[in-house]
Amino acid sequence: MTHFQPLKRRTFLKTTIAGSLPLAFFNPLKPVRMIQPGKRIGIIGLDTSHSVAFTKALHTAVESDTYKGYKVVAAYPYGSQRIQSSKERIPGYIEQIGKYQVAIVGSIRELLAQVDFVLLETNDGTLHLPQALEVLAARKPLFIDKPMAASLREAMAIFNAAEKYRVPVFSTSSLRYIKGMDELKKEKVIGADTFSPATIEPSHPDLFWYGIHGIETLMAAMGPGCQQVSRVSQPDCDLVIGMWADNRIGTFRGLRNAKVGYGGTVFTQAGERVLGPFGGYEPLLAQIINFFETGKVPVTQQETIEVLALMEAADESKKQHGAFVTLESMIARARQ
Repeated sequence: MTHFQPLKRRTFLKTTIAGSLPLAFFNPLKPVRMIQPGKRIGIIGLDTSHSVAFTKALHTAVESDTYKGYKVVAAYPYGSQRIQSSKERIPGYIEQIGKYQVAIVGSIRELLAQVDFVLLETNDGTLHLPQALEVLAARKPLFIDKPMAASLREAMAIFNAAEKYRVPVFSTSSLRYIKGMDELKKEKVIGADTFSPATIEPSHPDLFWYGIHGIETLMAAMGPGCQQVSRVSQPDCDLVIGMWADNRIGTFRGLRNAKVGYGGTVFTQAGERVLGPFGGYEPLLAQIINFFETGKVPVTQQETIEVLALMEAADESKKQHGAFVTLESMIARARQ
């Protein structure tokens, strides 16, 4: 388990000055626009573009029923400190999010004192368990961006804590809501092939870093029930074959070192349906706001565990040169 200690305010401000960043964006006492209690969102992690995209959508939307008046009022920037590609983004995203009158705070504890709900956006999944535990202990409903954690075991620990504190939590990739998905009649789906980039970050299991986007698309199209998977892996490509309990087959192709988007083909009893292209974060954000409003998760714990177990089974299959590995065995291992 990775332990994460929030920066003390003095250390945090020293880091700010040392980095030659505009101090105004870091001032935890900066006035925040008045948002009615019960609609205040806090963000953990400004090392991903998702944080800015969600904030922009909420703060620039024409008044409507979609986002119901929810606004981001505070953000804690960290965030990965060891994944260089993520760490380097933090100063720029702090500056961008400051345009929306979002207070930048020096710790998760400070954030929790100002908000009603939390978006855990930290790009580094190895930090999600300790960050999520702090939020759940404060009994704040929580959305965790992909990956839920850097292992199935840590994701299950988050769910266990959510049950302990009786706080709703869910996690998903925005690609679950890719264009065309809402038009599917899931009961008529007989198979699916999906694709996405699958770049690898050494600190995460292979598919957890980016392949998860295509895996989430596959799971959303097929529905839960995958029993075993096989993975064929080459330096520039992965092919994951999943066998469902009702004898359906779904596949995911993950590509590296090539320009590739997101999408797939779903086979139904009435013919094939094309998924894609990716249309932005608004469909996911609408689901998140409805979750905050109702407390009802749009993606169940069972399905999220299945997504992560599928990816860990694919990793194990790679070690076994493409042998089929059951998801049940991965879940059992995570519980040990």
